[in-house]
Amino acid sequence: MTQFKAVMIVDKEFRISEVDPRIYGSFIEHLGRAVYGGIYEPDHPLADELGFRNDVIELVRELNVPVVRYPGGNMVSGYNWEDGVGPQETRPRRLDLAWRSVETNQVGTNEFVSWSRKANVDVMMAVNLGTRGIDAARNLLEYCNHPGGTYWSDLRKQHGCETPHGIKMWCLGNEMDGPWQIGHKTAEEYGRLAAETAKVMKIVDPGIELIACGSSNSKMPTFPEWEATTLDHTYEHADYLSLHQYYGNYEEDSANFLAKSMNMDDFIHTIISTCDYIKAKKRSKKTIHLCFDEWNVWYHSKEQDKSWIRREPWKIAPPILEDEYNLEDALLVGCILITLLKHSDRVKVACMAQLVNVIAPIMTENNGEAWRQTIFYPYLHASVYGRGIALRPMVSSPKYDSKEFTDVPYLETAVVWNEEKDELTIFAVNRHLQERLPLECDLRHFEGYRLIEHLVVRHDDLKAVNTAKDEQVSPVSYTGSRLSDGVLISELPHQSWNVIRLAQSKQ
Repeated sequence: MTQFKAVMIVDKEFRISEVDPRIYGSFIEHLGRAVYGGIYEPDHPLADELGFRNDVIELVRELNVPVVRYPGGNMVSGYNWEDGVGPQETRPRRLDLAWRSVETNQVGTNEFVSWSRKANVDVMMAVNLGTRGIDAARNLLEYCNHPGGTYWSDLRKQHGCETPHGIKMWCLGNEMDGPWQIGHKTAEEYGRLAAETAKVMKIVDPGIELIACGSSNSKMPTFPEWEATTLDHTYEHADYLSLHQYYGNYEEDSANFLAKSMNMDDFIHTIISTCDYIKAKKRSKKTIHLCFDEWNVWYHSKEQDKSWIRREPWKIAPPILEDEYNLEDALLVGCILITLLKHSDRVKVACMAQLVNVIAPIMTENNGEAWRQTIFYPYLHASVYGRGIALRPMVSSPKYDSKEFTDVPYLETAVVWNEEKDELTIFAVNRHLQERLPLECDLRHFEGYRLIEHLVVRHDDLKAVNTAKDEQVSPVSYTGSRLSDGVLISELPHQSWNVIRLAQSKQ
C-alpha cells in the first residue's frame, strides 16, 4: 500500500522565470459598490480631501497591489471617457447598459489616477472598442500621456493635472467575443479594429504596452479560434493577450471545486500553444505574453444579482456581485495563484477581479467598516512573499479523482526564491478534506537556510466566512514544521493554505 505522503525537491537551478510583480494585479470597474461606497465615499468619516476612503487605501497598500485595471469590464464597452473629466458638478449622469445602473461620473480618469497614487498602484487603462474605436482611444491616450501643447493634453492641464499620467498598460476593449458585450464583434471584426487602434495608439505614445482581447472563458464556442484569428491581425502590434476565467461550486462538491485550478492550467497551455502557432505562422521573432486580467471565484451572488437587476434597475451603485467568500473559496484562490506562478514565464500580468466589494478580497459598509474577506489572505501572502524567481519543484503527491478531473494532486504547490533577500517561500494547498498531508521537502541546495515561519489559513468548516464583526478565517502560526540537515519535514493540516518561509542564516 502506497504511503500517504508528499515528497518534493527544490533546486535553485530549476528556474521557471523571474516573477513579474504585475501578476498580483487587481481590477476596479464602475460596477456595484466597487467605486461608489468602495474606494470613494466623500461622506465617510475616514474619507480624505478627495473623497477616497483611507481605510480601503490602507488595505490595498497592505496587499501590495502593483497594478489595477480600470474602468472596466463590461461597462467600458459603452463608456464615454469624456463624461468623467472636468468639473464634477457639470458631469452627466448616464445609463450604464452593462449593469443596468446609473453612472454619476463623479469618479473618472483623473480621480482614479489620484487614488492610484495614494494606494501605490499603477493604472492599466481600458479603451472602449464596443460603441467607439480609434478616435476615442487615441484622444484618451493623448489626454493622459502627452506632455502638452495639444488640444487633449492642454485640456488635462485645464482640469488640474499639469503632469502627464504616464499610463503604460492599455487594454484594447473588453471581452469582445461575448454576445453579452455592447458592440460584440466577430474575431475578424475585432482583430481589424484592435490592430488599427493599436497602430494609432503607438504613434501617439510608442512606450505603451497593449493588451488584445482573448476569450472570455475557456467554454466559449469560439475558443481558441478567436485567439488565432485575433492574433493574425494584432500579433505585431499587441504585447499581451488577455484571458478571463471564473469558478464556482454550484454542485456543492468541494473536492471537485478545489480541483478547478487544473482547468485554468489547461486554459493557459492552450492559449500559449495558439500564440506560438501564430508566431510560427508569421515567422515572427516576437513572443506574445499573457495577461490574465480577470480571474476569481464568482457564483455566490449570481441568482440574487439577476433578481436585483431585473427588479430594481437604474440604481446608483447597487449592492451587486457582493460574494461572501468562505474557506474553500480561499483555498481555490490559493491554487489559482500557484497556477499563475507555475506559468510565470508566459503569464506576466494578472488581475484578481475585483478589488473592493464586487467579488473582492476587501469589503466595506457604507459609512461603516472595511474588512478582509477569506480570499484576502492567499492574495496577500502571494503578493508579499511571491516576488523573485519561480522555481520548478520536483513533486510526488498522492492523488484523487473528482467528477470533472483525474489525478488531482492533494498537494498543490509553488516555490519562489528571492535571491536578493536570500529568502525562499513555499506556497502549498492540502486539498484533502479530512486528512493531514505529511510533506518531506529536500532543500539541500539551499545550504545555510533556516525556517522563519509556517503560516496556515484553515478552519474545520469549509463554509466559514469573515464579516466586519467576526473574522473566522485568518492566518495563524503553525508549529508542525521543522528543518534538519537541509530537509523540511511538515504535516499540512487538512483543507489548508500554507506559507512556509525560509531564509539564509545571518552570520
